[in-house]
This record gives sequence, structure tokens and C-alpha cells, in this order.
Amino acid sequence: MTRDALTQQLEELAHGASQSLAAASTLAALEAARVKYLGSKSEATRILKELPSLPAQERAAVGKLANDFKRRIEEALSVRRAALVEAPAGPAIDITLPGSAIPHGRLHPVTRMMDAIVSLFVPLGFEVVEGPEVEWEYYNFDALNIPPDHPSRESFDTFFLELPSAEPKRGRLVLRSHTSPVQIRVMERRKPPLRIVVPGKVFRPDPLDPSHSFMFHQVEGLMVDNRTSFADLKGILDQVLKALFGPQTKTRFRPHFFPFTEPSAEVDIACTACQGQGCSTCQRKGWLEIMGCGMVHPNVFKAVGYDPAKVQGFAFGMGVERIAMLTHGIKDIRLFYENDLRFLEQC
Repeated sequence: MTRDALTQQLEELAHGASQSLAAASTLAALEAARVKYLGSKSEATRILKELPSLPAQERAAVGKLANDFKRRIEEALSVRRAALVEAPAGPAIDITLPGSAIPHGRLHPVTRMMDAIVSLFVPLGFEVVEGPEVEWEYYNFDALNIPPDHPSRESFDTFFLELPSAEPKRGRLVLRSHTSPVQIRVMERRKPPLRIVVPGKVFRPDPLDPSHSFMFHQVEGLMVDNRTSFADLKGILDQVLKALFGPQTKTRFRPHFFPFTEPSAEVDIACTACQGQGCSTCQRKGWLEIMGCGMVHPNVFKAVGYDPAKVQGFAFGMGVERIAMLTHGIKDIRLFYENDLRFLEQC
């Protein structure tokens, strides 16, 4: 065979090899292409065996072409093999299919309501403070002027923990029944003026029903200085309640009793369902109870080392679930804790 004929065959082989390697979609197909073009029975091997029959002056040129052919094919094999090894397993992505929506998480409605309440007090100069949920009897009762024979200190009103007390003078350990102990802890460490708001979980052994739960949330507030008055308390709470329920919301303060405040009051708003006309939501009264409040009792100031003759202040507390139920028109507090997404996604 002549030099020109061998050269033409090598060029044709190179073209065919390039197409075969590019079309190989698996490692097995790639190996088959290698055997076809570089194997012991391939056309390239046959051409190399015919080199001795060429004249000496042509043999070197054709041999160089044959070696270049082998080098190019081996390089192409290496590149294609690496591409197949690095390719992701499984079928390719079909970009014509519609996308799959990834669900986005969001805050629980109780958490959102608690944040909304707190955010109304922060611009008024209140600092957000938190405290322990496992508390001493002293902070939960004694320092708040709640006497030893008060009904709230019985086991049917408070969760007592059967753990040895490291500080016997502070009594037993309890799951706090309100967020008021944080007021005592803050006043023990700091001197007035104080403005704090305390969000958090509280626990009471109440039976589960549409309006009660053994665990719920409160937002407590405290303001102390040398001239705080009941008028300040009324003005601040009236502004906050109007921000929560609308600027037309009417409020009223009814005399009440709390051991840790004197005078004390319950705060009501005009029924959000009937605007004070009377309906089933407000039990035909026209008013809804929202929170308790009052001026801090002198005995509470004495417990933390404040002089009641020099300082005065007010405190208030509200149930977060209660506010959320009124805001969203929810009739059963248990819905907040059942983790039913059909309910939670509506809030």
C-alpha cells in the first residue's frame, strides 16, 4: 500500500474516532470505542503493521502520522472518561417540568403576637427582660407579698418540683405561675428608674378546656421611679390596647385585688365582636377582660430594698393567647398547641 493511501486511511480513522468518542454516553461505550480504534485488531494496528512494506524515505512520515493519531485518540479518551466519571448519576434534569415549591417556615402565632405586644412597649422606653421558668417559692410568692396561706400556693394551683432545694431560705422549686418573679430579680440587682417588659412561658395545673391550658404565655411590665402615677399606667395601657385592637377601642379600669399591687385594677376593652353592644362573645356584657394591673405594693418594694416613701411604680400583666384569640377570632386555646398546620397557616 502506498503512503498516500495509508495517510488517507489514518485521516478517515481520526474523523470516525472523534465522532464515536463524543457519542459515547457511558464508560462501557467509551471502552468499546477504544478497542475499535486502538485495540490489537483495530485499523490503526493494521496500518502500523504495513509500515515495513513502505520505502524507507516514506516510512518515517507515515509512522509519525500513525503515532500522532494514537496520541490524539488517547487524549480524547482521557478527557471523555473524566467527563463521564464526574457526571451526576441518574437521569438528567428535565427543565421543562414545573418546579417543586419548598415550604417556608414561619413563627408560631403566639410568638408573633408576643413579639407584637413587646414591640409596642419598646418605643415607650421599656427594656425587654427574661427570667428562669423554674423558680424559687421566694420569687414566685414571698417577695410578691403573697402570704403562705394564699390559695395560689397550693399544689392544685402551682406545679411544685420534687427536688432538693440548694437554698432552703428561698423555699421549694416551682414552675413559675406568672412572669412577675422577673420583676423581683431585676429590682434586686438594679436601682430605679426602671422600665421593663417581660415576655415568657408560665405554668398552672389548670384542666384543658377552650379557655384554659396548663402552659401559656404572659407579657408582664414594670415601671418604677420617684413620680410614676396611676395616670401614667392608664395612659400607657390605653395607647397599647388601641394599637392592638384599633384606634376606636374603648377601655375601662375596674377595681380588683392582687397581693402585689395596691390599688389594683382589671382592664377591659369594649367587645371587638359587637363594639360594646352585647353578644355571645362577651356574654352580653359588652366588655372583654384583657389584663390585670396596679401600683406596686409597698411590701414588694421593701422585699427588694427600695424605700416605698421615695419610689413608686406600676405593674401589669396580660395573657398572650388571650390577645391572639381576640385578634384572630379563635374560640379554643387548645388549637395553638395541637400543631395542626391547617389551623396555624390561617393565623
